[in-house]
Amino acid sequence: MPDMNSFIDKGQLQISAVSAEGNVPIDDATIEISPTGEPENVIEQLTTDSSGNSETIDLDAPPVEYSLSPGDNQPYSEYNLKITAPGYDEVLISGIQILSGQLGLSNIRMTPTVRETVPYNPLVIGAHTLWKLYPPKIAESEIKDIAETGEIVLSRVVVPETIIVHAGPPTDASAPNYYVPYRDYIKNVASSEIYATWPESTIIANVLAIMSFTLNRVYTEWYRNKGFDFTITSSTAYDHFFVYGRNIYESISRVVDTIFANYLSRPNVRQPILTQYCDGKRVSCPNWMSQWGSMYLGDQGYTPIEIIRNYYGSDMYINSAELISGIPASWPGTDLTVGSTGSKVRQMQEQLDRISQTYPALPSVTPDGIYGESTRQAVEAFQRVFNLPVTGVVDYPTWYKISEIYVAVTRIAELN
Repeated sequence: MPDMNSFIDKGQLQISAVSAEGNVPIDDATIEISPTGEPENVIEQLTTDSSGNSETIDLDAPPVEYSLSPGDNQPYSEYNLKITAPGYDEVLISGIQILSGQLGLSNIRMTPTVRETVPYNPLVIGAHTLWKLYPPKIAESEIKDIAETGEIVLSRVVVPETIIVHAGPPTDASAPNYYVPYRDYIKNVASSEIYATWPESTIIANVLAIMSFTLNRVYTEWYRNKGFDFTITSSTAYDHFFVYGRNIYESISRVVDTIFANYLSRPNVRQPILTQYCDGKRVSCPNWMSQWGSMYLGDQGYTPIEIIRNYYGSDMYINSAELISGIPASWPGTDLTVGSTGSKVRQMQEQLDRISQTYPALPSVTPDGIYGESTRQAVEAFQRVFNLPVTGVVDYPTWYKISEIYVAVTRIAELN
């Protein structure tokens, strides 16, 4: 933990709490925040609203410059969270990471209490990969030698609904598996492996590399082909650094929501490219992307594809998945706004109206297929609750967020 006297900047944090059963928002949960190492020193106490959200608060953080170049000063501060709510098991998280100028989002899934006294081990968030040295990636071929057809390899690139993450090396049978929605997985990895303070083009380039690597594992069914029951691991030696329970950052979340169906391709290669990378400072990796190097290129005005091609070659391009799993209806192709009409408007209204039954802060909507003023107000309320830009327009990220929440609240039970 860095010296508290060095916390001259501010970052922000918002907490949301939902039930692990049915994704129901938890109203009136109590959240206590304390510095890591001082759990009894409660510096903030918050309460969730009817949407399960806390207010957004400022927390001390080290200077932003610490995250813009490698050095000897930890660039983020760390805090404990204690979340309690009647009828739910207490949640303790140690090591929430706050970066200067960034909004951190901590999404808490609470388990209904079955027994009165349940021993609970706090979740401890591991250090960021750019701060602590983790095992370097074991080099692999970026294109897997696989059969074109068969049961093991998918016939087309599909964005999965869920990633099954093995929390350790592949051979560690004692490590748990976590079932994580695809977008949440990408946001978690990106928040664990790059800094949200970096240029947007750098964040996009790194998110593309993370998604392409992940979709290669999905497409080739890499681990299932080896007899394992998971999609990917949290081991940096094999895959990506995923940290169960960590906070993500709004700037990274918005990038992922905008481009989550994309991946990286080479000509005449069907599978997503296994885009490997390293930090580029403590570990060098010729022909792979350097994370710190990508930050410097972003500072120089490079676009995301220019950053990608700088490391992986000029024949790399951005592709889009043929199918997105787990959604009621695909993106209509254009924004929906006041004056829009048709079946896609009706589908969106039906989903919003069902969501409003679970989230009382959202007004009900009449599914008439006409995007009028009342629909715009409902969309704005939805965007406000789920940390999207409040525009009243159903763009690509808003459409798929509505779909995600609709699916979550209409299921009887979800995988945890």
